Amino acid sequence: MFTVTKDKALLTTTTGALPRPSWYTENLRGAPLSHGFSRLAYREQHFDCLACHCAAQHRAGIDIFVDGDTRLDDDVAGRGWVSYVTERMSGIGTPRVEVPPAGFMRDKGPGDIMWEVIETRMTPPVTGKIDKSWLELDRAYKAMAPMTDRPVKIGSISAQILALMLTDEHYKDRLALLNAMSDVLNKEYHALADAGAPLVQIEEPAIHQVAALPEQTIKPEQWVAAFNREVAGLRAKTEVWCHTCWGSPAAQRVASRDQSYKPALPYFNELDVDVITFEGAFNRGMDFEAIGKTIKKDKKIALGVISHRTLQVERAEEIAELIRLALKWIEPERLILTSDCGFGRQGISRMHAFYKMVALTRATNMVRKEIGVEQAYIPATDMKLSMVPTI
Repeated sequence: MFTVTKDKALLTTTTGALPRPSWYTENLRGAPLSHGFSRLAYREQHFDCLACHCAAQHRAGIDIFVDGDTRLDDDVAGRGWVSYVTERMSGIGTPRVEVPPAGFMRDKGPGDIMWEVIETRMTPPVTGKIDKSWLELDRAYKAMAPMTDRPVKIGSISAQILALMLTDEHYKDRLALLNAMSDVLNKEYHALADAGAPLVQIEEPAIHQVAALPEQTIKPEQWVAAFNREVAGLRAKTEVWCHTCWGSPAAQRVASRDQSYKPALPYFNELDVDVITFEGAFNRGMDFEAIGKTIKKDKKIALGVISHRTLQVERAEEIAELIRLALKWIEPERLILTSDCGFGRQGISRMHAFYKMVALTRATNMVRKEIGVEQAYIPATDMKLSMVPTI
């Protein structure tokens, strides 16, 4: 259900994660978010961090805000994206280094930065029945929603990537494990929607990661069915987004640079979602034509046009060129502009993330003006508010 993006063209947002302020030193370390909110130091730092994220997105003129994944622990290479769920789900054992990496990382080894990512993930095994979780995504939403009148997008790792990472010592059946986690996470998303969240984002179906692998225990059709199980009933309550990219830990790309979405696009069409996001900045729109021609008209498309992997802040003019390229195959009312992935996975600084967001909105305004769409006000570019004297 298009609750936020209905009848709106060329909206801007980012994926979800934003860099933490250096003074945000508190972490949950497995405690429920509600317990963290009862501790003075954690509560103060968490809420102040949210206020910083709100202010930055407002100054940049962003349309759809994110909470910056503020609840995640500040660990190596964004480990908290995974551990926030695994530490708060029944049937998950103690993390250990010897758990092997996911299959799509099988070509990594010592001396590769991704090997350090794998080591520090300390992925836990599945040791018992998975039938409940305590993510409290609804509390995460309620913490930020009163700070802004803009829609706030809350996202979380999907059951799909977890099913690839975890060692299954209980179910001994990867598909059964996937379905169990999908059912549990579905309840979390419904609690978030029931709290009034206008958008829910489920991050990283495994479809594009495994579509080209020669040996697959779970077939693409089964991944699709499991994802739809994970989001079942949500579109009656809120706008459902599915985020996809090619990796983000320590700002690294997991797949090769020329990895294409094309084999997975027919399967993405079958996902029960309103919006699908695709990485596009890093590979300069390599798949834009295929995405525009393949994804059904009942879905909107959010394209990454700024990269989370580079410290170089893109020029607004080069971003505008990417947007114009996308518009050759995607109608303005179906197109949303975003980042390839999150900025907060031990990648770039707050300063870099902020100016990338400003560049995104400036570029979008250029194209909005060209096609007759109302432009966004960007406080950061308002000369009247500049602290540098004008001549």
